[in-house]
Amino acid sequence: MGKLVLLHKADSIYDDEPDVVYDFPKAYLKAIQTAIGDWIVYYEPVKAGPRGYFAVAKIARVIPKPGVEGRYLALIEPGSFLPFDLSVPRLHKGQAVESALAAPDGSLKQGGLVQRAVRRLPDADFARIVNLGLPQDLERIEATAYDPISAGMDDQATTFDRPVLERLTRRPYRDVAFRRQVRVAYDYRCAMSGLRLRNGGGRPEVQAAHIRPVESSGSDSVRNGLALSGTLHWMFDRGLVSVADDCETVLVSRNKVPSDVIDRLLHPSGRLLKPADHRHHPHPENLRWHRERVFGQVLDEGPLPWG
Repeated sequence: MGKLVLLHKADSIYDDEPDVVYDFPKAYLKAIQTAIGDWIVYYEPVKAGPRGYFAVAKIARVIPKPGVEGRYLALIEPGSFLPFDLSVPRLHKGQAVESALAAPDGSLKQGGLVQRAVRRLPDADFARIVNLGLPQDLERIEATAYDPISAGMDDQATTFDRPVLERLTRRPYRDVAFRRQVRVAYDYRCAMSGLRLRNGGGRPEVQAAHIRPVESSGSDSVRNGLALSGTLHWMFDRGLVSVADDCETVLVSRNKVPSDVIDRLLHPSGRLLKPADHRHHPHPENLRWHRERVFGQVLDEGPLPWG
């Protein structure tokens, strides 16, 4: 096994979906086969966007691309994809973060390997990139972001030094990273009500909902998330609301939700409010999964939030 950097461009001719599949030509087959069962880092070149190194994932297996000669698909292990909290540039403090791309003075080499879409990544470089993109103390950062008193008391606390791979697979850490990315993508606004609410301390009230749950092979990609108020999150998880196949119209289980509740909770347009960045729009397949597997089906017994 071995770790890799995989180049990804949103406008590429290849059918990449970073949390699901990586499409590549035969020239990179041997290299990518060495990474089966191991981690990769996605990189977006500067000319394609501002993200640099922007996410990690794990390759589960490689198959020929159906119907396309000379192309292959690296299938991403469900639940492994995780976007970085901070995009990592190719140069950090004037030094190349990939050792193989560093000139003798630490600056970036020109041409050759730098241009390759698939590059081997030593464990030390992988750890460095992940630590820059997903800080060790991300949970503390989130917990104290809107509480200056707790933040001050915590200044002298030592962050528990968890190994990188443990951090990438620990659910509480991944939940924090996912929540932060989804809320930022939606500008802290509920996608169904349009409200941007904060409590007295400035903490955002909007939550991050997985469209397809992680336990059902859903990913931690922003495209598998919706920013929702607490009540709408509860309703979404229990199949009382969903999104139509146009990926815009909010569906309501009207035999279970009173009309006056709908009028109070949903945006007057009845449409989903999407992120400004189209790359963060909910994936149609995730919405389809929720619509077919959850909507109108999974409400458990107990009191409803509107009495």
